[in-house]
Amino acid sequence: MSEFSRRTFLNRSVPVVLAASGALSSTTLWAGAEPAIPSLPGSNLAENAKNESYWSDIASQYNVSRDFVNLENAYYGVMAKPIMEEYKKNIEYVNQNNSYFLRTNYDATGCDMVRAEVATAVGALPEEIALTRGATEALQNLITNYRLLKPGDTVMYSDLDYHSMQYAMNFLKDRRGAEVAKIVIPEPATKQAILDAYAKAFQTYPKTRLLLLTHVSHRTGLVMPVADIATMAKAKNIDVIVDAAHSWGQIDFKPEDLNADFIGFNLHKWIGAPLGVGFMYIKKGRLQDIDRQFSDEDFPDTDIRSRVHTGTTNTANVLTIPAAFSFHNTIGVHNKRARLLYLRDYWVNRVKDFKGIQILTPDDQSCYGAITSFRIAGKTTKADNVNISNQMFEKFKVFTVQRGGIAMGDCVRVSVNMATNTQHLDRLVAAIKYVANS
Repeated sequence: MSEFSRRTFLNRSVPVVLAASGALSSTTLWAGAEPAIPSLPGSNLAENAKNESYWSDIASQYNVSRDFVNLENAYYGVMAKPIMEEYKKNIEYVNQNNSYFLRTNYDATGCDMVRAEVATAVGALPEEIALTRGATEALQNLITNYRLLKPGDTVMYSDLDYHSMQYAMNFLKDRRGAEVAKIVIPEPATKQAILDAYAKAFQTYPKTRLLLLTHVSHRTGLVMPVADIATMAKAKNIDVIVDAAHSWGQIDFKPEDLNADFIGFNLHKWIGAPLGVGFMYIKKGRLQDIDRQFSDEDFPDTDIRSRVHTGTTNTANVLTIPAAFSFHNTIGVHNKRARLLYLRDYWVNRVKDFKGIQILTPDDQSCYGAITSFRIAGKTTKADNVNISNQMFEKFKVFTVQRGGIAMGDCVRVSVNMATNTQHLDRLVAAIKYVANS
């Protein structure tokens, strides 16, 4: 490594230095002053979740508009201030040192170290990880390059899966000669009802070879029993690709916990990295079951990075991933999840008995997280739910979003985050009461 890179890049980028030394735990620091956030007083997660003084300090680390209440946090997990500051420094550094840095030192001092840190954080080997521009790119590559399909085999997905992934599964019909089976997740959902639905689907479609599962649905917020379904699938020689875009960061798990060999992850949602970063996981020993992307020759066929070919990426985004991990680890995934559950329960428990309100996740904390959608009885069209969301914003300045594609009808999605407080949710409750009575 040149003296240029040591003095100007590594000395400037605290997270990458620590990544190189193996310090990848919650003690990792981002560049700049550490925010003055007190420690939570005890180990009781439920009590910690209600500690408004602590969470107010956390919320103060997010520079978000006060002109409206943002309850559409599932689209993009806004960066905390320390992450934003590190991102700005990385943009400036890459702009200053441009192609010299990219051609001489980026791979060794930046991208490779970040990739290693991602692997450590998720509990995988570096050779099982390839960085991507998000979960969509990772999952589309996994689906469309899956090699084991034969004409007449069936690929299966559900109504709650992400639309881009559904498109990729449909692509396999024309390009690989596969049959496509779309199933409906029961509503109201329970774990057993979901498992029964998949058991029935496997019987109905005995030639199923590839199954798409979404860990946390972007449509309703339902947390699927992925590991149990994957176990059922593997017993029938069905491979599983898991969409973990909305789960990793608000749920603590490793790939092995999902019992899946192929997973797509996001880093700009619940980890809080800049927009446009994610990664692909392929379990060791399964790489040859996924084709190289566009016959990539930049990396050997034995290297997972040949399964992603995106050209020039946003380098500053990648270099900021360690700062996002650092802030995430300062809070801790268990405390984060407990807080998100508390906030979700706060508003749901106040509106679930309103006339006509349907909550689209069950009363089982293992089945939901930060995201929960609601529907007003009889209002199931896209136009109905766009109108509901618009009314809530116009009259209460509460920002939510309509979601479609659900067999039983469209809905309005609510998603809280670390900057959300109970006063925001009181306004949401008032807004839902208004639209329910309109």
